[in-house]
Amino acid sequence: MTATTADVWLPYPAEEIDGLPEGLNYLFWDGEPDYPGDPADCAYYVVPYLKGSEVAVRPLASMNAVRVVQTLSAGIDHVEPGLGVLPAGVRLCNAKGVHEASTAELTLALILASLRGFPGFVHGQDKEEWRSGFYPALADRSVLIVGYGSIGSAIEDRLAPFECARVARVARSARTTARGPVQTLDDLPALLPEADVVILSTPLNPSTQGLVGTDFLAAMPDGALLVNVARGPVVDTKALLSELESGRLRAALDVTDPEPLPEGHPLWHAPNVLITPHVGGSTSAFEPRAKRLLAAQLTRFAAGEPVRNVVTTTG
Repeated sequence: MTATTADVWLPYPAEEIDGLPEGLNYLFWDGEPDYPGDPADCAYYVVPYLKGSEVAVRPLASMNAVRVVQTLSAGIDHVEPGLGVLPAGVRLCNAKGVHEASTAELTLALILASLRGFPGFVHGQDKEEWRSGFYPALADRSVLIVGYGSIGSAIEDRLAPFECARVARVARSARTTARGPVQTLDDLPALLPEADVVILSTPLNPSTQGLVGTDFLAAMPDGALLVNVARGPVVDTKALLSELESGRLRAALDVTDPEPLPEGHPLWHAPNVLITPHVGGSTSAFEPRAKRLLAAQLTRFAAGEPVRNVVTTTG
């Protein structure tokens, strides 16, 4: 199979994406029960967005000629369970460049809303209560970003005007950036006690699942705010609930474990928590950036050039 005869499965009709190269056979599939063609003929598979892991991996076992699997999310954990059935050499690409703006915006919104008491103001408005008083500011706070990839960097860009006392950065590997050093997860015990706001923007993988447990939370100072825009299982929900119910810590969560958060779950009504329903990337900024990414990736694919954003290659 050559690129010029390859089937490409897209979660958008091809006519809605400007700049797609000619010569590829574009098929529209957004997770429906029926496939748009034979999965065995698919060379480039774009995973339907926000349709869950079951939909994402369903056709993979039959895609014996696929060469690229492209997610429209920053994380790939919903696709990883199906990678073992793929032939060797398949490149798995994420959507770096698509979600940074939206997720960074929401992160700042969660921080400011939590510190400045917006949930209480909304409840007060419902009850026609004027809840004036002094509230914490982001200014002069120390912030720790755990997961300093493209989204973590975009978050720091937006923190810059807010006069934070300092911003510390943690990622898998130590390095130096224009804004300062990036430290490793091993440095967390020394960094957490100094952090007024801890932002989680790390991918979900074996090294980060359950990372924020009893010891991590206990190391945070009294009154600190935990913000999770990563994945729910990065945080031990039971351990977080204990800290919230004691009143020692606060949290702002765009992701939870379990997710969706079921009716009756104690996290819904825990004190000092603000919850948004995993909407970090779900804004008007998503679709145009996603379509630009697909056009650029498929142009490279059709030309026989290396695609970008490769996270892993099956072996």
